[in-house]
Amino acid sequence: MFKITKLIHWHEAADDRQREQLAGDLRRAADVAGAHRSLIRPTLTGVRNGGDLLAHFQFDSEERWRRAEPAVDALIDPTIVRHVDGVEYRGEPRGRVGAGSEGGVYRTLLLRVSPDATDATVERFEDELLRMPRHVPAIRAWQLSRVLKAEGASAWTHVWEQEFTDLDGLMGPYLAHPVHWAYVDRWFDPECPDVIVRDRVCHSFCGLDGSAI
Repeated sequence: MFKITKLIHWHEAADDRQREQLAGDLRRAADVAGAHRSLIRPTLTGVRNGGDLLAHFQFDSEERWRRAEPAVDALIDPTIVRHVDGVEYRGEPRGRVGAGSEGGVYRTLLLRVSPDATDATVERFEDELLRMPRHVPAIRAWQLSRVLKAEGASAWTHVWEQEFTDLDGLMGPYLAHPVHWAYVDRWFDPECPDVIVRDRVCHSFCGLDGSAI
């Protein structure tokens, strides 16, 4: 599956009508292009550098996305969109628990690993991120992917996605879990010698009906 995520930041002057129009236009463009799946929803309170509108698309192939890309890009009107952080990547879910049709929260984290990190270090970092779903029952689907193309504030290298049963599962048991702060946080902490993620990250999430991963 070929996937695209865009975190759209509004201009302050953009009004509700313009915002709703763009979200609707993106949904229609995804349908016309034959997207396998799409999720275009306002982000929820608590995102960090996560934008105001989360747009996530999945296509059966990169070729289908390339045909749709000009139409999608043409909708990103610079008079109402201040900034976009985005990634393109391939992959399938690394895990899923249950049918994934209960609603909940979709969360994505865009990050950049230092180019100085060795391959072995990056693989250990990836392995430790992938431990988290074993310890947090609120995660019902997850995928960790390496980025093929990035746009925005950083040259993103990874996308870490999860579906949560609810917002409390993300903000509580996941972010506050001992495994998170004992193993995962050290890769992001500038005071820790293991740090390999030095740039800002985009921590974004929105409401979910069905499945996004």
